[in-house]
Amino acid sequence: MTQTLHDTLESMRARFKPGTVDRTTTYYLSLGEGEGQKWSLTLGPASCDLAAGKIENADCVLKTSADLFSKMIAGQYKPGPTDFFSGKIKTSDVNLLMTLRRAFGF
Repeated sequence: MTQTLHDTLESMRARFKPGTVDRTTTYYLSLGEGEGQKWSLTLGPASCDLAAGKIENADCVLKTSADLFSKMIAGQYKPGPTDFFSGKIKTSDVNLLMTLRRAFGF
């Protein structure tokens, strides 16, 4: 795993805003095909848990590059409709991606 991705994922724990989700929600982050690029994120009303690997039956799947994900979390890139239409970003639930954005303030 690149240091940038590692730093990004670690920063998410500290940036989590309790109270932004009202029920436990699971995310599967597929950020590339290399080692350390598949993550499971579980958000609750007061908690944020991150674990390496794929979670079964995630509420939301996000697939993009590790570089683009890091830029989004850092606030250096704001995705638009063309990112989804072109396949640069893929998701199973756009609304839950918005919840993810609110939960971490990016």
